[in-house]
Amino acid sequence: MVIGVCELEFHLPSCGDLKHKRMFVNRLKDRLRSRFNVATSETGHQDLWQRTAIAVVSVGTDRRVLERLFEKVVEESERHEAELLRYSVDYL
Repeated sequence: MVIGVCELEFHLPSCGDLKHKRMFVNRLKDRLRSRFNVATSETGHQDLWQRTAIAVVSVGTDRRVLERLFEKVVEESERHEAELLRYSVDYL
């Protein structure tokens, strides 16, 4: 069994308040969960308007399958209105 964790960090230049940021975060999390059947959580920068960090987690039997999954997750995240600053992927 392999557990994969992908951490995504975003800059949200168009967000002027926490309400707008929450709308972005919830839309992105819902989209990733529905398209890729992964678990998501906002893991950082909860008190900042224009930054957020989201963790995406999946479990599988083969690391290569998870690598392809996270490549697609990153591609989908880049299509959103925010700027993807960095991402990292770890396997357990």
